[in-house]
Amino acid sequence: MSTAGLVVVDKEPGWTSHDVVARCRRIFGQRRVGHAGTLDPDATGVLLVGLGRATRLMRFLTPLRKTYTADIVLGTATSTLDASGDIIGRYDMSHVTPVLAQEAAAALTGEIEQVPPMVSAVKIGGRRLHDLARQGIEIDRPARPVSVYRFDVAPVPERPGVYTAEVECSSGTYIRVLAQDLGLALGGGAHIGSLRRTRIGSFGEAEMRPLDLIGPDAVLTPAQALRDLDFVSVEPATAHAIRTGLPLDRVPLGAVGDGPWAMVDGRGNLLAVYEATGTDRIRPAVVLDAD
Repeated sequence: MSTAGLVVVDKEPGWTSHDVVARCRRIFGQRRVGHAGTLDPDATGVLLVGLGRATRLMRFLTPLRKTYTADIVLGTATSTLDASGDIIGRYDMSHVTPVLAQEAAAALTGEIEQVPPMVSAVKIGGRRLHDLARQGIEIDRPARPVSVYRFDVAPVPERPGVYTAEVECSSGTYIRVLAQDLGLALGGGAHIGSLRRTRIGSFGEAEMRPLDLIGPDAVLTPAQALRDLDFVSVEPATAHAIRTGLPLDRVPLGAVGDGPWAMVDGRGNLLAVYEATGTDRIRPAVVLDAD
């Protein structure tokens, strides 16, 4: 029987998210492995990896809030908006003070729109932007709404022109675009020097492990994987209805809010995830059958 659950990986620099998935396949000796929330190869930090039937739950983890720390280098713009790209512009930004930088960062919080970078994995016209970028092709990209809940910046005293940043944001936010927009707002350019994701929802640095320390003892159960959802505990008769994929009346269950809801039995085992329908009935999005 394959392992089912979630591991919280501390991704190393130089690894793609797919590299991490491939390593986890070897560690656990199974093919059914997936991740939520891609990280760029140069970025480090929290990557959530689902195992076995828990891979079906990754869709509920991807939308969780993300928190990042980054170094933003003012005065230099690059082709990739980070340190891996070619320098495409240099700017004298000696006029920038911590107060100016903090005011510009504050103006980039809230509900904003971002244009995805050409080096992103976004698909337009059926083709991924980073594939086009490798061919030297740049196309128009529509702006996308994102939410930036917090964008705090502070100067690094021993590194003039470099600011540390902490960003809390919605899924789909590009930190490298925030850095670029910060540089533009300050009258020049900027790029990301380093990037680390420190949190996805309630999953943070305290419980993540590097790949060489990942093993069976690091696996969270499917129910623990969905701990950021609202839980509904059900009686045996309802559990049977859930296993057969039947819609349910939300009021008797106490399924309040907008959902989705993690449906668990009396022992806390995850049975399914249910979603709202716009009525008093809720329906199964994922029924977690045994492997």
